[in-house]
Amino acid sequence: MSYIVFENVNKYFGTNHVLQDINLEVEKGQLVTLLGPSGCGKSTLLRCLAGLELVSSGKVYLDGKDITDDSARNRGIGMVFQQYSLFPNLSVFQNVAYGLKQKKMPKAQIEKKVKQILALVGLEEKINQYPSQLSGGQQQRVALARAIVTEPKVLLLDEPLSAIDALLRRNLQIEIRRIQKELNITTIFVTHDQDEAMVLSDMIHLFNEGFIEQSGTVTELYARPRTKFAATFIGNYTILPAADFSRACGETLTCQDVAIRPEIVRLSYTPNLDQDRFHLQGVITNSIFHGNIIRYNILCGDISINADVVYESGMPYINGETVFLAIKKEEIIEL
Repeated sequence: MSYIVFENVNKYFGTNHVLQDINLEVEKGQLVTLLGPSGCGKSTLLRCLAGLELVSSGKVYLDGKDITDDSARNRGIGMVFQQYSLFPNLSVFQNVAYGLKQKKMPKAQIEKKVKQILALVGLEEKINQYPSQLSGGQQQRVALARAIVTEPKVLLLDEPLSAIDALLRRNLQIEIRRIQKELNITTIFVTHDQDEAMVLSDMIHLFNEGFIEQSGTVTELYARPRTKFAATFIGNYTILPAADFSRACGETLTCQDVAIRPEIVRLSYTPNLDQDRFHLQGVITNSIFHGNIIRYNILCGDISINADVVYESGMPYINGETVFLAIKKEEIIEL
């Protein structure tokens, strides 16, 4: 049996069916992300594992034990929320030591463990400061230290970085992944941010209105979405009716829709005649810089397709120019 198992889990709030027959497994030592839009059920599932909510039906297992009806206190789970929830009148040391004191751990052992954990999260120099003296990112690292110092069986992270600015957020993502790997702690991370999910995860479970829409590795979800919703939520696919795409490229596709990642679209001023590619002609209508990538929008008849091109020097294409598009047939996703 996997380390964590959700078996036919349903959860109702009144008549609202928030979780619908969820079956999900997590292996020991993995970092698994529950990804999806607000209100899709991902945080509710996390709370059901933590014991903060009881399932309406189904079973929850942890390390081979049925914990469905166990109290939150007896589950051995650490949790970090979006709100830091630190005690403002306690120092960093006292905040992190709080759970160990509740366990009646000897004072010398508490001091040793707290210092070790603060060193792990890079806050040993802040040990005597108070939350009001720390930045948002530092406060969240204190919250993380407090959650892991008690050596929980599982660490749950519920949108812990959503209130932090973009640059610091990226740094903390890397830190969380480093700490998780170093401690080999089984972790479930909840987010609505696909980029965050792809940076952090061993496995991603994409939620949609109480269901798991698709599960897989980062590569599987990004490169092979199985549904239109998955293609819309993961990556930056151009999604088009297959009939419209067929008309634009002069070939027949029998599926309902096609999804095209912008990085697989090749642009040139001259036609590409490779037989393994779809070929289209269009006009550049817009260009936007995304770091070292320029994203072009090309109007091909009555459809628009995005193409990502690595920026080297100058602007290779300008609005109004006619270009030729070549797209590998095997890279097109049929939906």
